[in-house]
Amino acid sequence: MPPVPPERPAPAGSQLGTIASVLRLLPAVRPALPRLVAGLLASLGASLAALAIPRVLQRLVEGPLAQGVAAHDYAALLWPTLAVLGLGVTEAGLILLRRNLVMYPGTRVEAALRTQLFRHLQQLPAAFHDRWSGGQLLSRSMGDLGLLRRWLVFGLLQLVVSTVTIAVGVALLLATAGWLGLVYLAGAIPVTIIAFRFSRRYRVIARLSQDQSGDLANTVEESVHGIRVLKAFGRGEDALESFSGQAEELRRTEIRKAGNQATVTTALQLIPELTLAVCLVLGVWQAAEGQLSVGALVAFFLTAAVVNGPVVDLGMTLSMTLNARTAVDRYFEVMDTPNPLTDPVDPVELGEGRGHVVLRDVGFRYDDAQEPVLAGVDLELPAGTTTALVGLTGSGKSTLAMLVPRLADVTTGAVEIDGHDVRHLRRHDVRRAVAVAFEDPTLFSASVRDNVLLGVDDDLPPEAREERLHEAAEVAQAGFVHDLPHGVDTRIGEEGLSLSGGQRQRLALARAVAARPRVLVLDDPLSALDVTTEEAVTARLRQVLERTTSLIVAHRPSTVALADRVAVLAEGRIRAVGTHRELLAADDHYRYVIASLEADWQSSEHDHEPEATR
Repeated sequence: MPPVPPERPAPAGSQLGTIASVLRLLPAVRPALPRLVAGLLASLGASLAALAIPRVLQRLVEGPLAQGVAAHDYAALLWPTLAVLGLGVTEAGLILLRRNLVMYPGTRVEAALRTQLFRHLQQLPAAFHDRWSGGQLLSRSMGDLGLLRRWLVFGLLQLVVSTVTIAVGVALLLATAGWLGLVYLAGAIPVTIIAFRFSRRYRVIARLSQDQSGDLANTVEESVHGIRVLKAFGRGEDALESFSGQAEELRRTEIRKAGNQATVTTALQLIPELTLAVCLVLGVWQAAEGQLSVGALVAFFLTAAVVNGPVVDLGMTLSMTLNARTAVDRYFEVMDTPNPLTDPVDPVELGEGRGHVVLRDVGFRYDDAQEPVLAGVDLELPAGTTTALVGLTGSGKSTLAMLVPRLADVTTGAVEIDGHDVRHLRRHDVRRAVAVAFEDPTLFSASVRDNVLLGVDDDLPPEAREERLHEAAEVAQAGFVHDLPHGVDTRIGEEGLSLSGGQRQRLALARAVAARPRVLVLDDPLSALDVTTEEAVTARLRQVLERTTSLIVAHRPSTVALADRVAVLAEGRIRAVGTHRELLAADDHYRYVIASLEADWQSSEHDHEPEATR
């Protein structure tokens, strides 16, 4: 089944007019305005040069040609000829100048917008990315911004230049041929009506097309990332059928777009041509009656030919503008999403400390949930101790762990590190103090070295960084990295899919260890390891965790062995805290949780092949 796109509110600015909408880009465009305005002036100059040529030819027709020129006397023709040549060269030179002026700032604006979008995406909480598909975000950051660049350097200039050319051209037609110009101007009435109706229809279709492109990109992304699953279950044909259905839907939308554009282009080409045909008949009659000179008639039709070009191109320019307006709406749909996780105006310095963590009356509720996940959690993690967090599936263990590094903010209560509420600290300081290793590890398309040292300060000397790398790999039992084709400099590929699940998990654990944080949050980081490897990792982690405050979300009994003490989470609250032995003796619910974890672990062991046998 094709993925269902998330229901999103109308983007901020979607109710604005096209001009008001695109003006929202002004702050990003402002640094490039001088060159863009210079390019616009160059383009206007080229257009005015083209409009001046018919005036020169009118003088030529009404002067030397009308009076007759001797066969040997070309002086009278020389200056008009040179004037036309000069205007033509000027027009071509200004067009070339316009291209050189606008291309560079256009790419700078595109890069700036793309960087702003990526920075904002990095700042937004994980909950935002849970709601939005990667394909939609990719479509906005690549396709939409590329379209905006093309519009800025061509469509916008063409729209302004065409408007000025038509206005000046019509004024010249009126000045040249009087009421004959009014006949030509009358053709603007149906053109205006058609353009208005076209813009209303096309805007809706353009938005639908760009949204469908994003959904299609998301389908490709999911299929590529899940290619092993599709192959394993023989569902490649189903994925192809789903993709083909979406591609066909997008094709039909594009045909609707092309059909609308073709209709308006045909109308905008036919109406001026018919108007010119009428003007030709009337103009010849006027010239025959002596009401209009031949030179004026020639100048009229040459000017009309220059004006007709922008009129005919109006359909393409309008469609490009409406596509750009839709791209602006889609861009600001993301940029206008507020970020609830911001740095305080007056941040508190974290200072020195050992990583003493306290959760005080912590409550948390997801935005779209009626019931809170956590309600009144009180838990203390003394500096240098290891606490295992256990509970039944859905009890909120991973949610609680997410609050310590401030990947989400508490709804009520507070999370404190060394006496400071994490909301009063800079996010950078919090995340330098807290490292996380998730159950489902995420690796980047980079070298093993870059992945493991991701959380290590770049200012650290190379020798110290190498020491961190090898120590972390040894703790995580990730010695396999030295057997890779280029050792720790081996590029592991997108999301590390060339590695086994256990290898990816060990690298993610090594990354957390290499950061040497005050607080280490481990969300079942050993689930994909075989028993032998797990025992080796557990033995080394005990030594490392002696110096670090650790919270381990336990999804199987063996993980509890890492902990100095255990906290039991039930119904959104901490039910009990104690050693494993104490809780087994005193808490019925804890015994039930451990029995459940044991049963789940034994079941998964039978259902999954150990890593060592792969």
